[in-house]
Amino acid sequence: MSDFSDWIGREITRRDTLTPRLMAGFRAALGGTLAPLDMPPGAEFLLCPDICPPAQLGRDGHPRTGLYLPDLPLPRRMWAGGRITRHAPLVEGAEITRHSTIENVAFKTGRSGRLGFVTLRHLYAIDGETCVTERQDIVYREDPALDAPAPVLPQAEDWPDAEGQDIATTPTLLFRYSALTFNGHRIHYDADYARETEGYAGLVVHGPLQAIWMQNLAARLIGRAPQDFEYRGTAPLICGEPARVEARPDGEGYALRVRRLADNAITMQGHAGA
Repeated sequence: MSDFSDWIGREITRRDTLTPRLMAGFRAALGGTLAPLDMPPGAEFLLCPDICPPAQLGRDGHPRTGLYLPDLPLPRRMWAGGRITRHAPLVEGAEITRHSTIENVAFKTGRSGRLGFVTLRHLYAIDGETCVTERQDIVYREDPALDAPAPVLPQAEDWPDAEGQDIATTPTLLFRYSALTFNGHRIHYDADYARETEGYAGLVVHGPLQAIWMQNLAARLIGRAPQDFEYRGTAPLICGEPARVEARPDGEGYALRVRRLADNAITMQGHAGA
């Protein structure tokens, strides 16, 4: 792998407004999965997307690498996880400034082959006051081998004391969330591309959408948005697969997960500090 250390420290600042229309769409699209708060957790994901013309898009529908993210020699990109710390609430109608920095670029080899990792740090502020600090983890992967064995997926242990909510995933939900976040990744709406190029069984449910489900379940249990929330994806959730978001107390807050009901595989796990 080439040295991409010159990308570390690159910064960009964007401004956006958390408009009432944007928040109305957020509440409508995510329906009963949001906590009954003035500002449900996850609204920060709607802000300051990468926006560029069609000529600057990659094969996956995202802005091509080399513009905002390093052009690692691995063709598949996905949002792998992250951490969110809340210092003050975002405010509907406010202008939000997001200052983003590339903190790290690293490589390793996993069960599925070579992997590249890019770590971003986002600071969301209103009138100079930081409201939300976010670490975003992006993973780059090789194209899937046709003869690769099926991966061994993490299985959910029994949580007899868990609170939870069943989730129905539909193409409409995926489309509306993609529209809200200006996410053009084809794995969320182009089933042929998702299957034939990226090797998934169908349309893929967004990782940050699952993170929103977990944060809001924790918020309903805590009574407010969790001050600290960390999460990571562990397996794909395919559109149409029945799923359940669950939380259980662990003494320091809530352990969280999303699991597929058909095979009990965990697709995302996390933790929210009380």
